[in-house]
Amino acid sequence: MPSISFLLATLLTSIVGSANTYRDTLLVGIYQDPPFVVRESGGYTGVSIDLWEHIASEMDMAYKYVEFSDAIGIIRSLDYNELDVSINPLSNSPSRIERFQVSQPFYISSVGIATTVSSQSQFRIFINNFFSRDFLNIILLLFAILLTFGTILWFAERRTNKYQFRPGIRGLFDGLWWAAVTMTTVGYGDKAPKTHLGKTIAIIWMFTAIIIISGFTATIASTLTVNTLEADINGLEDLQGAKKIGVVGASDAEFFAQQQDLQPSQVYRTPSQALRALSRKEIEVLVSDKTTIEYLIKTNNMGNHVRLLPLTFQKQYRSFIMPKTQPFFNEVNKQLIIQIQSVSWNESLKKYGLEE
Repeated sequence: MPSISFLLATLLTSIVGSANTYRDTLLVGIYQDPPFVVRESGGYTGVSIDLWEHIASEMDMAYKYVEFSDAIGIIRSLDYNELDVSINPLSNSPSRIERFQVSQPFYISSVGIATTVSSQSQFRIFINNFFSRDFLNIILLLFAILLTFGTILWFAERRTNKYQFRPGIRGLFDGLWWAAVTMTTVGYGDKAPKTHLGKTIAIIWMFTAIIIISGFTATIASTLTVNTLEADINGLEDLQGAKKIGVVGASDAEFFAQQQDLQPSQVYRTPSQALRALSRKEIEVLVSDKTTIEYLIKTNNMGNHVRLLPLTFQKQYRSFIMPKTQPFFNEVNKQLIIQIQSVSWNESLKKYGLEE
């Protein structure tokens, strides 16, 4: 037989649950998440705010915004029936659908990647690359190859062709000169092998030079080409090899990073903080919500410092979330569907630069 204390606890829970369920003024949980929820001096604005206020107006409901620092606080409050609804675009997941009432998705987003962009001029980047260690290494390697083949030919020609391939150190220069002229196909003709061995070496060098000059041309071009991206990310494998990765804490992007065994070097409270750190090159790569990154880059004129890459990971369906005990769920969900099919919804998306 149940104890008296257990019955009292059950009764108290039922009373508290009923009180939370039938509030006269709905408590609406939000946290800053541009462009969905943006705090301004006169209150709040954003896609989710506009959508919710249209729904509340149609249902003639009184409500009050309760701001949290992140999604974790909102989820915890929904668990304890301390909130009636979260209007931030939280992503759907099997566990959330099991624990809460999850509305029709009103927006589809994904995890995006942003990297730093060099702020130097193209001419300055070219000059810096021209005098860089990588370019110097290429030139030294090319000089070593020319000297090697020139020396080999000089050994073959130095006794029978002393006029063109002189003895001593000057002969090494003659061989180097011949190798450079031959490789570049200038063809002065002032130095040419006369022995059979020398001619054989020359033929080998001619065909070898064609291959070498093609490879070196591509390498030199890529070294001097103005490549403004500091981090070259073309897929998940490149992302996993990145060293300085930043994420926003308690976000879907952080969970994605955990799933993919990424090791973030920095965790930030907000996407704005993370993007500022990226622009200062404190990190090389930012993993965050693609829609949020794109919006912040545009509104803060950060295109010269950071760039959103054309990569998307883990498509996410965004919804409103309510506790299981919330009796207004079906009506809110119905109004949400009506609103996202209306002209005003498209206008709201355009207002925040989210045209579909």
